[in-house]
Amino acid sequence: MAHDDRVDDGSGKPVLAPMGGADVAEALAIQARIYPPALVESEAVFRDRIALPGGFCLAARIAGRLAGYLLAYRWRAGSPPPIDALAGGAPADGGALREVLFIHDLAVDPAGRGLRLGTRMVERALAAAADAGLREAQLVAVEGAHRYWQRMGFTQPAPTGALRAKLASYGPQARWMTRPISPGGGR
Repeated sequence: MAHDDRVDDGSGKPVLAPMGGADVAEALAIQARIYPPALVESEAVFRDRIALPGGFCLAARIAGRLAGYLLAYRWRAGSPPPIDALAGGAPADGGALREVLFIHDLAVDPAGRGLRLGTRMVERALAAAADAGLREAQLVAVEGAHRYWQRMGFTQPAPTGALRAKLASYGPQARWMTRPISPGGGR
């Protein structure tokens, strides 16, 4: 990602930086606090997503502590990976398939809520994805989060066939959502 404001100036303001392996333990703790057991993913999945080429994963820290994270990466359009499954390497099959920014997971610790950390991380990832030539973002909203994503400009196209079957593994409230990314990163 192009911009990195990882320097903590001691002000207690949120600091966004690329997510790395050192962030995983704290991210897993946040995940365990906010997700139901059926949606909790393993350490191996976090490390796998961070290591994917074309990644847009971010960590938000406040006073040195992880307050939120975003797992987002270049991926095959219309093909969300199953919950707690390794990605298996390159995001596209020899470039033959259309690629999008896939927002895999956004989580903000309860102590970091009200600071727009999620919005800031998503906006940063969308801008970086636009700079990388991606023109669409996709995600699976879980546990009623679709209202949040709608405020971020995502819509809910009707899933069909194989996509509908994949969504079922995300739980009964899962919603498929997409939004365009303009070349400037905005809507």
